Amino acid sequence: MHPSRRPVTLRAIVLSILVSVVLAACGGGGASELGPADQGTSPPQATQREPGGNPPSAGGDIPRGGTLTIAYKDDLATLDPAVGYDWTNWPAEKMVFDGLLDYDDTTNLQPRLAESMPEVSPDATVYTFRLRQGVTFHNGREVTADDVAYSITRVLDPQTKSPGSGFYTGIAGAQDFIDGKADSVSGIRVVDPRTIEFTLESPDVTFGNKMALNFAFIVPKEEVERLGENFGHNPVGTGPFLFREWIAGRQLTFERNPNYFFEGLPYLDQVVIQVGVEPEVALLRLERGEIDSMGDPIPAAEFARIKDDDAWQGRLTSAPQVSTIYITMNTQMKPFDNVQVRRAMNMAIDKERIIRLLGGRGTVANQILPPLMPGYDQDYQGYEYNPDQARQLLADAGYPNGFSTTMECIAVEPQPKLCESFQQDLSKIGVQVQVQTLAASTVIADGGTEGKVPLVWSGGLGWIQDYPDPDDFYTPILSCVAAVPGGWNWPWYCNQDLEQKAQQAIGTTDTEQRLGLYREIYRTLMDEAVWIPVYNGQYDIAHSDKLVGKETDFAHPEHTIRYERLAKQP
Repeated sequence: MHPSRRPVTLRAIVLSILVSVVLAACGGGGASELGPADQGTSPPQATQREPGGNPPSAGGDIPRGGTLTIAYKDDLATLDPAVGYDWTNWPAEKMVFDGLLDYDDTTNLQPRLAESMPEVSPDATVYTFRLRQGVTFHNGREVTADDVAYSITRVLDPQTKSPGSGFYTGIAGAQDFIDGKADSVSGIRVVDPRTIEFTLESPDVTFGNKMALNFAFIVPKEEVERLGENFGHNPVGTGPFLFREWIAGRQLTFERNPNYFFEGLPYLDQVVIQVGVEPEVALLRLERGEIDSMGDPIPAAEFARIKDDDAWQGRLTSAPQVSTIYITMNTQMKPFDNVQVRRAMNMAIDKERIIRLLGGRGTVANQILPPLMPGYDQDYQGYEYNPDQARQLLADAGYPNGFSTTMECIAVEPQPKLCESFQQDLSKIGVQVQVQTLAASTVIADGGTEGKVPLVWSGGLGWIQDYPDPDDFYTPILSCVAAVPGGWNWPWYCNQDLEQKAQQAIGTTDTEQRLGLYREIYRTLMDEAVWIPVYNGQYDIAHSDKLVGKETDFAHPEHTIRYERLAKQP
């Protein structure tokens, strides 16, 4: 971060996020409102300025060149945008790939590979995109509408095992394709080499947001077929950086794309992601000037040490996350198939202690939706912390002496310490928990395997908003379509009544009616106690004072780190 930036700018982040979320909820030009495509504009050239003519970064003379080095504890699982679905993968995937749409500094949609916002039919069931002219993949071939059709169809293909397929099942013919009843998706139509049309089964006011997700990043068919399962470790896209090297357990290297279609981007020559570095070690390396940023959260004890240190002025970026971090209970495994047991678990967790262990970085969560998300229920109080009542609920459920179970969490601090806190809390009501600390990729895989693990702590994995709409906390993680192998519905919960209500909500254009439906959905889910919501998080990014960029380049509400917009002073 540039040393001249002052903490007051952090308040601007909060306000911008709040404003953009409100706009999205109200349809007032925010992320949920899509305007018609521009008419009569001349075809853009391969190199162009950013959508809307916005300057690409903070203004002034932006240094060019240099290498940004960032350190993580865990290796990345994949860079295949159809498969990778966690906060460490997404910023790296965005270096290599682009989607039709993207976000500005907040959560307003803007064109990316599309030359303008899509033309949307009055009933919000047909979305037509026009591609930019002359954009090429890293292998030199120009992007066409066939590539867009292939990329979305590939996400829907069961053989891909994409955790994002549920976002696109609303496209007409998608379910027939998934079920093997059709060879293609009827609702995806290539009009001409630069125009593609999506027809939906029913109205979906969030479809534009879904086309800005990493799952909708465009990939070249020939490279996917050539590399097969190895595509995720040798990705080829259109993005601002070229993938160069992946040394398993050590580092990934990306180099500037000299032919990137946005004029002036990126600023850096190279990005190196080091892996296998403990957060304490990463912070030490950062203080020594050996790396430029740490990707994992700052350990609580170290955060307490540096947060008020003048030497760290301008080197910490903090912003609220639109997130809820939670424990999932597998509703298909005993004893968590019993709702009374799940409610008891909710009442046994001391969430205030978790906030203390985090050094105050977060707020107690009392429901599934986070406070900054439209639809958050201000009147809902949630489950109180009451171990005595929890023990009584267990007894009523037939477990007067408790039971033994297993919880998985990632092996990156502070997550193991938080899981130990849960373990202590649950022992007070007779629930003996064996905590297994594993690599993030293993926890994700186990959570997405039916009958594999009873409890999963989502800390370090999710859930941070994909897009500013309450549907994002239902469809990908709590819907029936997400309760599939490789999916993120780790409670394996499916309620057909809620599915119908969610389908009604996603097509409702009246804001108050729509948010009212979501409040009903989330109250039901809390009554069913499929999660234990624990806290709502915040970003705290530690970085070198040589890095230049807006705060939203370090902690964007959708992308976290936007590497293409960061620069490094010599």
